[in-house]
Amino acid sequence: MRVVLDTNVLLSGIAYPASIPGKILTAWHRGSLELVLSDYLLDELRRVLPRLSHRHGLSATEIDDLVDALSIQAEVIEPDTNIDPELRDAGDQPVLGTLVAGMASANIDYLITGDKDLLALAGRYPICSPAQFWAQHGGV
Repeated sequence: MRVVLDTNVLLSGIAYPASIPGKILTAWHRGSLELVLSDYLLDELRRVLPRLSHRHGLSATEIDDLVDALSIQAEVIEPDTNIDPELRDAGDQPVLGTLVAGMASANIDYLITGDKDLLALAGRYPICSPAQFWAQHGGV
């Protein structure tokens, strides 16, 4: 199964390894999932992780190493740049664009996100929350 993880899922999984996002990251580490990301998602993760250092305890060097490792271990694709008019927050377009590009070229099964604006499009795209994904595919 191939998935795009939104930055909020990556952050939660890193900060709270016992959480559902943490379990999803563990499934990826075990090889049960294939992770597809974009440079946009990696850059956003690199930008936001330092603000949450009180939760995950990673140093700046460890954050850089983590994001670099993700960029090597995940498949990194270029997001589709077409704007979906139904997306309420245009700032989420690169995340949706990663899913759309992945559906076209990388056989993506899901975008897993906690973002309500993206989840509102679940009827049109394979988008689900971490809890929904885990309820359907837990222990993948």
